Amino acid sequence: MKESKKVGILVNGSIRAAGVTLYTRCGKTVVRAAKSQQPRRNTRGQFVARQRMKHATALWQMLRLVDPVFDGGNSSYGRFCTLMRRLPVVFTPRVGATSGATLLLPEMPVSDGPLPVVRQWLGEVDGVPALLTDLKKSALHRGDELCLYTLHQGLEGRKPVVRVSCQRFTPSDWTNGRSSDGVTPRVVDGCIALAGSVFADTMTGWALVRFNGGQCSSQTVVTQCTYYQSFATEEALLEAAATYGGLTGEWS
Repeated sequence: MKESKKVGILVNGSIRAAGVTLYTRCGKTVVRAAKSQQPRRNTRGQFVARQRMKHATALWQMLRLVDPVFDGGNSSYGRFCTLMRRLPVVFTPRVGATSGATLLLPEMPVSDGPLPVVRQWLGEVDGVPALLTDLKKSALHRGDELCLYTLHQGLEGRKPVVRVSCQRFTPSDWTNGRSSDGVTPRVVDGCIALAGSVFADTMTGWALVRFNGGQCSSQTVVTQCTYYQSFATEEALLEAAATYGGLTGEWS
């Protein structure tokens, strides 16, 4: 007599519609409620870490539109998040107009690579606002390309949003003095600079990144924007935490 065997499918995971989780223990399938009855732990440290990641992820969605280069990690996104850990944490609520806000932070990273860092700061050239650098014009090589990242802090409705754009320049632009979108390449004390009234905007930040052969310099944003500061206070932390159920544990 031919032996008959039952054939089944073993599934580990959650079935959202049924609200259950299936898993195997000692060869038996166990069914449990998919939703834990335990309240979510939300200590101060955990909340700060979640808010840091939330904002870094939102900023990355804006920055990635201009194809930034970040080396030295498993992914560009991962490296960006690592570099963001040294910056102030901003706090936004779970729901509402500012829930998914992006905020312009001083020294926010826009690139990470092996080429020498180009030191840069805001100043003036012949009375015109400018982005000044310590990069000698004579140090520019064949194949060099300089990209000006512009990050503008705006409001879309009531939601703070950072929009990112990129302008590309070549060494010849500092010889020809070609203007682009109100920005003029200049040479100051032998170093390259960019001049234009745009550099007086206190709601905008800039970073000039050097590229060559797929490699880039590691650069961060230069800005006078302080709009983010009201989102980085103790009051902002507590107000945001309240929308998630408040802080728990010894830090509450």
